[in-house]
Amino acid sequence: MSNRKYSKDHEWVTVEGDTGTVGISDHAQEQLGDVVYVEVPEAGATLEQGGQAATIESVKAASEIYSPVSGEVIEGNVALADEPGTVNSDPHGAGWFYKIKLTKPAELDGLMDEDAYKAYLESLD
Repeated sequence: MSNRKYSKDHEWVTVEGDTGTVGISDHAQEQLGDVVYVEVPEAGATLEQGGQAATIESVKAASEIYSPVSGEVIEGNVALADEPGTVNSDPHGAGWFYKIKLTKPAELDGLMDEDAYKAYLESLD
């Protein structure tokens, strides 16, 4: 079973130790369409849960990406600048946005697991 947790804004985070990797869900990339530009946070940036973390532009729209957890950015996925389409082709893998050192791990308890997220998506239809 995946340890991936989801926010209601369709971001995901997987955690190993005190480090989280953040991206957007498959549902989110489908809604956006072809991604043409991604701006990720730089290492050292401090993010708050629910605060703006990144920007993504697709052929349809520009959107803000919000951080599902609070912490300090360890690494931004700079490869997305050259290959923004990776967000479409591998949203739960190589299309990750940033890695973050969690400062409030208890926030994870407020996020949804895979099953709860699927149920949430069905409630949106």
